[in-house]
Amino acid sequence: MKHPLENQWALILGASSGFGAATALELARAGMHIFGVHLDRKATMKNVEKVRSEIEAAGRQSVFFNMNAADAEKRGAALDEMKKTIHSGQDHTGIRVLLHSLAFGSLGRYFPEDSTKPITRDQMNMTLDVMAHSLVYWVQDLLASGLLTEGSRIYAMTSSGGHSVWPSYGPVSAAKAALESHIRQIALELAPRAITANAIQAGVTDTPALRKIPGHEEMLQSSIQRNPGGRLTAPEDVGQAIVALSHPFTHWMTGNVIRVDGGEDITG
Repeated sequence: MKHPLENQWALILGASSGFGAATALELARAGMHIFGVHLDRKATMKNVEKVRSEIEAAGRQSVFFNMNAADAEKRGAALDEMKKTIHSGQDHTGIRVLLHSLAFGSLGRYFPEDSTKPITRDQMNMTLDVMAHSLVYWVQDLLASGLLTEGSRIYAMTSSGGHSVWPSYGPVSAAKAALESHIRQIALELAPRAITANAIQAGVTDTPALRKIPGHEEMLQSSIQRNPGGRLTAPEDVGQAIVALSHPFTHWMTGNVIRVDGGEDITG
């Protein structure tokens, strides 16, 4: 039986590792072709090639762009290429699934008690721009390009940091809260076009992004102890949830923060 996502296109922002890579692979296994946007230097390109090879091993196309996802000019050029790729094939419906999973921002305290420097205006603005505001600009340009259409699904990765605190996480926490607000506004404005938007709140997951957080070892151990499932969330948990949530039957679900955490957040 044909999967409802088969031979359609997904766009993953942050496709080379963590939630983005896992979701790209799960969507490819469900039959989707993958556009991936990532920012990697030579040292980490091996993982990018691994992700692409696994997508192609599933019999799907992978078209990746190594670029700054917050750069408007590069975004425009990438969307032009995506449009050409889609229109050269049999499916002309555009982007069925968009996942915003960009994890590039500044970590640090607002008011450090030692000799370290406090978070600066530039660091705060950059973090909010990449990890929150860029979602709005991508959606605007995708709509203008005709690549988001009726039935498209928009997802953005958030965390419990959107409503709770952790030392040195302040700028990212602010970005997550802003991202959730953007999702609600996108859901409101695009509902008449039958395009949904939801935030996915993953539980604590051992990803490259998490390992950059000061004190992440304590965070990992605490999460294992309090998670009712007795383990951390895995990137694949999120990828599989997004596949399920992208089924046509979920067309009436929009504007939510959906927890994919094994019940971790309800334990406080």
